[in-house]
Amino acid sequence: MPDYVFRPMTTSDLALIRGWLALPHVREWWGDPDEQYALVSGDLDEPAMDQYIVCFAGNPLGYLQCYDLTEWNTGFGPQPPGTRGIDLFIGEPDMIGRGHGSALIRCFVDERLQKGAPRIVTDPDPDNSRAIRAYAKAGFQSDRVVDTPDGPALLMVRNP
Repeated sequence: MPDYVFRPMTTSDLALIRGWLALPHVREWWGDPDEQYALVSGDLDEPAMDQYIVCFAGNPLGYLQCYDLTEWNTGFGPQPPGTRGIDLFIGEPDMIGRGHGSALIRCFVDERLQKGAPRIVTDPDPDNSRAIRAYAKAGFQSDRVVDTPDGPALLMVRNP
């Protein structure tokens, strides 16, 4: 399995994030780059949110956020205490379609489950077949379509 490093994001990464959010392949699923940049940069001080720059072979590849379930995601329904959610994107266009998505998801999630997380959930857009395939290849099971503040999403679950 390739080696991925999940480096905690800092303010020095914000220019990189802003650039990635503006790219068409990220914007397609993450939406307005300015709105998303405000959310991502604002979450640097959010205790319920851990943010990472995913690196591969020493180079930044993408962004991953791992969060405690809060009032924002009540649409996920009851989950075991300590369940964490994840969202991510591969920022570098030349790294898409090479298996990095499913591999880095599996790497990150396996580590969290081994450290005691009871479950990891994610909520891709039901039309985002690339993300759904990547999560499925990383061991996630499709649960059901849920309502979120961003619209309908496919709740996917990974248990230990």
